[in-house]
Amino acid sequence: MQAEPTLGRRDILAGIATATGAILVAAADPAAAQSQPQPKETRMRPKSGFRALTTENTALVLVDHQVGTIGWAGELANQEERDQLKMWTRTIARFAKAAGMPIVLTSSLETEAQGPLLPEFQQILPQEYAARIRRTGVINAWDDPAFAAAVRATGKHNLLIGGLTTDVCLVPPALSAKEEGFNVVALVDISAATTKLGARTSLTLLNNAGIDQMVVTPMITSMLGDYKNKVSAAFFQAMGAEGVFDAYARGNLR
Repeated sequence: MQAEPTLGRRDILAGIATATGAILVAAADPAAAQSQPQPKETRMRPKSGFRALTTENTALVLVDHQVGTIGWAGELANQEERDQLKMWTRTIARFAKAAGMPIVLTSSLETEAQGPLLPEFQQILPQEYAARIRRTGVINAWDDPAFAAAVRATGKHNLLIGGLTTDVCLVPPALSAKEEGFNVVALVDISAATTKLGARTSLTLLNNAGIDQMVVTPMITSMLGDYKNKVSAAFFQAMGAEGVFDAYARGNLR
């Protein structure tokens, strides 16, 4: 049986060059960029589930990615796994920002044990960090009127949600948004539960509610649909900036 082809460093660099070139063309001559052939969907996207999401119709929602809260994610075995969670969070944040997606940040009790949001957000998402919803006790973020209003104000029906602890930060607002009529997809590699049992029950709750679970890389590539997509450079740049390709080469990711 012939071996499946793999994406090597040369292919990755070629993808970066192609995508970056498209962006440079657009910047230099917008009219010429519009005349370039654009990738076409091979079929109509569904109205729900992860396959409905594109960079144009989706908002990214990040709940409680705080320096103290990550210490409560007991599902994670060690510092290496905590670093991986932060790597994926920064990767999706970089991509969404570069792709022009609306982003909503929220935190809980920043002056208490939870601490501030990850400091990298101030550099990657300066406007969104400044506008973050600072909750002062509400646990289910959706129960905070300011947070729910900020999400609704994005005008997007599709929500890509990650919360630092899967069982406390992610599941409650994901279920609440789904109940309100949003199409919700949970990013589970930027989340980790307080316990392994909590992780299993959280996935069951999401499944029962009809909420798809995805991880960062296939979610981004699903939204792109084609490496000729005009925002595909944002994918390669985010992955490169966070050392994801090197992490793949080392292996043993959670």
